[in-house]
Amino acid sequence: MLSSLSLSLSLSLSSLPPGCKIRITDRGLEMLKAETKRFVEEELSNITMPEMRGEEGRFQYTIKDVKITELNLTSDLRFQPDVGLLFEVQNSSITLNFQRRILYWLFYDEGAINASAEGVDIFTVLHLNKDKEGRLKISNVDCNASIAKMRARFSGTLGRVYDFIGAFLTTGMRFVLNKQICPALNHAALVLVNQLLETIPVRAEVDNYVGIDYSLLNDPVVTETSLDMDFRGMFYDLKNENETLVNYAVNPIVREYDRMIYLALSEFFFDNHPIHFKTKLRCRNRIAMSQQPSILCVCLSKQNPALIEHPLSLELEVTSPPRSTIKTSGASVAVKCNVKVLVLPPGKPAVQLSSMTMEGKFNAKVSMKGKRLAIHLDLRRFKIFSNQSALESLALIPLQGPLKTMLQISVVPLINNYTKRGVQIPLPDGLDFIEEVVEYHNGYIIVGANLHFRTGLREIIERKLSGETDNSI
Repeated sequence: MLSSLSLSLSLSLSSLPPGCKIRITDRGLEMLKAETKRFVEEELSNITMPEMRGEEGRFQYTIKDVKITELNLTSDLRFQPDVGLLFEVQNSSITLNFQRRILYWLFYDEGAINASAEGVDIFTVLHLNKDKEGRLKISNVDCNASIAKMRARFSGTLGRVYDFIGAFLTTGMRFVLNKQICPALNHAALVLVNQLLETIPVRAEVDNYVGIDYSLLNDPVVTETSLDMDFRGMFYDLKNENETLVNYAVNPIVREYDRMIYLALSEFFFDNHPIHFKTKLRCRNRIAMSQQPSILCVCLSKQNPALIEHPLSLELEVTSPPRSTIKTSGASVAVKCNVKVLVLPPGKPAVQLSSMTMEGKFNAKVSMKGKRLAIHLDLRRFKIFSNQSALESLALIPLQGPLKTMLQISVVPLINNYTKRGVQIPLPDGLDFIEEVVEYHNGYIIVGANLHFRTGLREIIERKLSGETDNSI
């Protein structure tokens, strides 16, 4: 029963259109090659080998304190279609140093041995999948390693004699070293790199009221030139985290490969933000009767005319979620609010003069900084009408200009101060967008960018293991 329910849920999730898509191209993978090579070299240099004891004829030997002193790897990192990533090392070398202790007849000698493993080939495939939480994860590693030959250079008084058993020693060393490479890389991928992937947010708080769901809808799609990931991209109320909104928006289509990474966001991503907030704007400047006689006559018809000498207050409340529209010409956001006009007599409760409906349309400009997506709004259209009568709606027409100016000066900056903080996109710690370009399409936007490492892979992983967070986001 549970398995069938889980399968049904998995199928339903995979059929959902994404609110957010990310494509990493082979250009992005090219940037990761140097960092991956450095990380692998660090992992292999930490290989520990057990002490070796044995004898050959009249020789008795002990080898210990084996250390890798140098790695010269010729490596490549590329996409493995339908699987994940392929990391390959070909015709490379590893230099080692270890201590010897040898007894031959009555002669005893000890010292250092320098050895080199040559013709080192490593073939490692990383399987990328979506785990049960919707997180990108390395689920399995296929690894094959081989060493063509190993040479040892002896020093000391019996250096030439040791050459006699050099082949015996190096054969054993080659076997032991070869057996250590794949376990080291398996640990690096399944434990350490998965720690890095855990820094990608799946469900994270945006502020004290709102969270964002970046769970993967299905396994990543891997081709020879790209890795594509579909994320839910849904905001949710922290007080009702299990609420699911239906995505009716256009499925973003990414066709480009020129940049390292592409981020596509549909109208659903912007529409489902639960911005049900109430903003109060108090204007301490008096509005003289001669400036707005029509509205004041209507509003004060049943009130004390002396109230017009006091400061006014506007109380705005968003009555429905903002609605975004994305076209090739740009993006806009439509907002509908209830506006209350209040008078603030000194030392007395506020007196409501009128209640009206406001409809506004904003131009929205999307930008990226690091890995945070921000929006800047400019008020383009503005209309108010009365909730009580058509006559009052006509009387409100002269007030539209002053109210629009008031909103531009006081309310819009408050909204932009909130939206400029931005929302983190699903990238791991230490990795940022740079040189980004925003393109607008019908129903979605695409942000093309290059990638930049602020710190190395090992530093990011060690910070994650120690419980530190990325303070730059």
